[in-house]
Amino acid sequence: MSSSTTPVLPQREPELAGQTVVVIGGSAGIGLETARRARAEGAEGAEVILTGRDADRLKQAALELGARRTAAFDANNAACLETFFQDLPTPIDHVLATAGSPRYGPLLEMDAAQVRQAVSEHLVLALELAPVRVNLIAAGFVDTPLSASLLGDRLEERRNELRATLPIGRVVGPADVAALAVHIMSNTALTGATYDIDGGQQFIW
Repeated sequence: MSSSTTPVLPQREPELAGQTVVVIGGSAGIGLETARRARAEGAEGAEVILTGRDADRLKQAALELGARRTAAFDANNAACLETFFQDLPTPIDHVLATAGSPRYGPLLEMDAAQVRQAVSEHLVLALELAPVRVNLIAAGFVDTPLSASLLGDRLEERRNELRATLPIGRVVGPADVAALAVHIMSNTALTGATYDIDGGQQFIW
């Protein structure tokens, strides 16, 4: 008589455990979802520090996640941004910048100044913090509260259009982008790259 045994696979070590993740624009949408995912990495996930413009919404997000620290300010204010980083008590491991309004449309339809701003406004913060790794996430339409506020009555129409045309057959959500962001944080071989996440939109338009 023989018995079969199921092999026991080694558990994956939580790759962000004990690290500190700063999320600029972390009170909602992609930023909040990324902070939530980083915080949930294993039994002892990453410590998260959140910033945002809306103090009440930021407080709620911090309570939900058990954030180490928060700061309410406009990330487009360079002086406030500089003061925030100068006042951080401990070294940080990762910075995700999601603050700012999205610009919809192909880069080829923008002038040179618009292209520089669209790309550089999310990179300048990380470059000033060198030698950290720098990567850019180029998201298409993501179903967030910000997208809803921008589209208003056209939101459901846009969702239906994307469901019908995108190769993935659904709308990209904050959790999709958060999964990519955490992967980039944990994989130390990734730097200087742009990662498209648009559900295959670039292939059909």
